[in-house]
Amino acid sequence: MKKNKKIVKISLALFAICILNIQCNEDVLNQPNPNALTPDSFWQTEEDAEKGIIGAYSPFSNILYYSRFEVFLSDYRDDVINGNGTSDRTQVSYFNTDPAGNPVKWVWQAMYQGVTRANEVLFRVPNIEMDQQKKDAILGEAHFIRAFNYFNLLNNWKNIPLLEIPFSEIEDPLSIVQATPEQVWELIESDLKKAQSMLPTSWPADQKGRATSGAATGYLGKALLYQQKYGDAKTEFAKIMGGSYKLMDNYAHNFTEEFENNAESLFEIQLIADGNAGWGGDGPGKGKGSGYQPDFAPAGFTNQDGMEVNQWAIDLFLDEKTINNEIDPRAYTTFFFNTTETTTYKGEVLEPKTYGNQRYDEVYKSTETTVYGNKYTDWAFNGLSQALAEGWHGAGNNLRMLRYADVLLMFAEADLLDDNSLSSEGLEALNKVRRRVDMPEFTSATMQDIEDERVKELTFERTRYFDLLRWGKVVERIVNNPSLKSNSAGTGAYKPGREYIAIPQNELDQNPNLKQNEGY
Repeated sequence: MKKNKKIVKISLALFAICILNIQCNEDVLNQPNPNALTPDSFWQTEEDAEKGIIGAYSPFSNILYYSRFEVFLSDYRDDVINGNGTSDRTQVSYFNTDPAGNPVKWVWQAMYQGVTRANEVLFRVPNIEMDQQKKDAILGEAHFIRAFNYFNLLNNWKNIPLLEIPFSEIEDPLSIVQATPEQVWELIESDLKKAQSMLPTSWPADQKGRATSGAATGYLGKALLYQQKYGDAKTEFAKIMGGSYKLMDNYAHNFTEEFENNAESLFEIQLIADGNAGWGGDGPGKGKGSGYQPDFAPAGFTNQDGMEVNQWAIDLFLDEKTINNEIDPRAYTTFFFNTTETTTYKGEVLEPKTYGNQRYDEVYKSTETTVYGNKYTDWAFNGLSQALAEGWHGAGNNLRMLRYADVLLMFAEADLLDDNSLSSEGLEALNKVRRRVDMPEFTSATMQDIEDERVKELTFERTRYFDLLRWGKVVERIVNNPSLKSNSAGTGAYKPGREYIAIPQNELDQNPNLKQNEGY
């Protein structure tokens, strides 16, 4: 308080001096700070370019993005998860989004933060004198990061502003309007093609996690698949099939900190348990660990509302046995569920286990049938007794965004839909995924087989809702089955258009040109 009073006195004294001195004008008061960084003073050296691109990656590990809150806009919306409670974290999943709600606003802002920083790199770095190979790689990363964020923005909100230059370079910010989805897709494709040609195939060991040409190719194929450009998607996926990427021998090794950035991973969010627990932001001292784990953890191992798994999902896993007449080993990696059956896989006997190495029947009553999440909890590696044992960011397990298994399944899908028949190459891609986990190989396969395989392979990997969206099945699978969201508010709030999220209210308030999405 004393300090504040002193500041007020000094301010009043300065104001009085200005009143008495006719030379004290606005120009004198508004002197530039020679020590303040500006775009013109910062972007000078190769080191500045390097700092700039690392800054563009940084929002990914923000708790307002992939470290935590993005999960409520992706996995929590699908037909596998039945989120508990009716907080602002579950509103999107039951189609009753509050445009002023925090998750909607926070994730949108974090995604655009990534776009903005990528735009700065693309605008400033070309003018820096530096090694051309390093410059190309940095620009390729910026193209990738911008495309990645626009892919997320488009598939979540559909009608979004398209910014291609730094905000400071836009003459009239209030002239910004929403682009058509086609315009956004065009930029995404263009950016990924540039990234594909500019990025290296790999990085040194101490720089793993940075985008590669393979990651750009994988996402370009995914973008083309989402637009139903099946032949073009196949062509891109084929470029990275049979090369340096391969399936890990053990499926479970894709979801533990011990095997991060492995041969199956095309791109993952780099998370780290560094002891920091700061809430929000992406600057120094802010936690960058796996803050979403408490939202997957079984009841009793989290202080969050959490979620349950809908019965149809576990039934899908259990309806088909391995070649050894056992449960699909992916079921144990993905879910924590009640069974006395075990599966022998890669020399290990699998059974339902969770934090503290406890079996399901050691945690709950023998009559309990609730199914919970297990993938990414990584309790066996870090020895955590519960999800928040070491705070929000107590786990450093990376979030895998695109795996080679997904590429193989997308190739099979594109192959089937390209001419309504599955070629031998498409069938082999599908069977590689199944063979890895001892599942019987298909001699032929339908689109339903591919859809089911994506559930078994990719549940809790931020894909399922967007699969349903691009297949046009959100209403069929979720809206028409309100019991899938019975732990929150059902699906009665649905209106046509609410497959997409409401545009954040603060964006509408700031720019009258922006229009709210249909249904809100």
